[in-house]
Amino acid sequence: MSAPVKRIVVLGGAGAMGAGIVRDLISPQSDTNTHITVADISPDRIGEVIAEFDPARVSALALDVTDAAALADCLAAADLCMNAVPTFAGLQMTIFNACLSAGCAYADLGGMGVYTVRQKAEHEKWRAAGAMAVLGLGADPGMSNVICRAVADRLERIDKINLYWAAELAGPENPVLVPPYNIETVLGEYANPSQQFLGGALVEVAPQTGQETLQLPAPWGETEFMYSQHSEPLTVPFADGIRDKGIGEFTWKLHLPKREHEAWVGLVKAGFGDFETPIDVKGVSLRPSEMLDAMIRHNMAKRAADIPVQETHEIHLAIGEGERGGERLRVEARVTADPDPLYDGYLDAATSMNASLAAQLMLRGDVCAGVWAPEEFFDVTDYFAELRKRHFEIALEEAAL
Repeated sequence: MSAPVKRIVVLGGAGAMGAGIVRDLISPQSDTNTHITVADISPDRIGEVIAEFDPARVSALALDVTDAAALADCLAAADLCMNAVPTFAGLQMTIFNACLSAGCAYADLGGMGVYTVRQKAEHEKWRAAGAMAVLGLGADPGMSNVICRAVADRLERIDKINLYWAAELAGPENPVLVPPYNIETVLGEYANPSQQFLGGALVEVAPQTGQETLQLPAPWGETEFMYSQHSEPLTVPFADGIRDKGIGEFTWKLHLPKREHEAWVGLVKAGFGDFETPIDVKGVSLRPSEMLDAMIRHNMAKRAADIPVQETHEIHLAIGEGERGGERLRVEARVTADPDPLYDGYLDAATSMNASLAAQLMLRGDVCAGVWAPEEFFDVTDYFAELRKRHFEIALEEAAL
């Protein structure tokens, strides 16, 4: 007898990340025994997303998630909800709580950490209800948390784990600014202060600080990183098997290609990193970030012919220092994603694919009730096996200190 079909609803499924998640969920490297509902407020964009997919496996649902009754009906029919609605839309807790009420497993991309602590505080409520939530799925956070677990598992005592993400572009310079992922996420990374785990406690640090240069393999070379707002420091140093090993430092740092980095710095200087103060433009009230989002999308569409083909290379790097067997040790976990035909059609294959594979792993076993971070929930071996199916390269190295 075949296993029952698992039903996954992707909220915000017509956005760039949501559409990528759907693409991987129905790909040959994924579990075929699923049905995907692409739920979004924009019917036209949903139609564009699902047009290429098998209608027996993918269906459309026009949904305004602020309509509580409609959201409840949607979730009642699902085994798992993947929340791909942008974090700064402010709907994270609404969707999170609706999943609990519906008894639907919950997952999100909540990388900025805006709601992570509030969600984690609901662990006992979810556990008592027999419901399951895993927060911050994607590449960073998500896969990044899992590689931190891989590092931690090789150390008996942990002094520190430092986490890095870098992207590099190869090919002609792009005369058009193309965001690497959600525009408000990038702006938040550059404009907002962040929480880093320093001296055994969370400390707020100013945006664009903590500069550090690492020598990385080609094509990155000498690469400068900075502190950035992310959820990993809010969970990793507090996880079982990490906290109790004495960790005193945990940081997350970002690197974008030089010219793109300069553009985002300039846009924040110009005020587009303001997420709170609406501006009235000819009778229309918009936040600066919303104005910029519309402007960039318009420019990308207008100048589509000017956008050259570029190859994106990503590296996700966790470096831990501590002891094992009485000896000082440095452990490094790297996951790299180089250009591959498998990634065609994705804006950000690493984020979309990791969110998809994590959702499938959540549904593969028994319900693990509670609210979890990825480093608490996933088995490293199982997770890495799914990454390799998607052509990510994984390296784990140790060196005496």
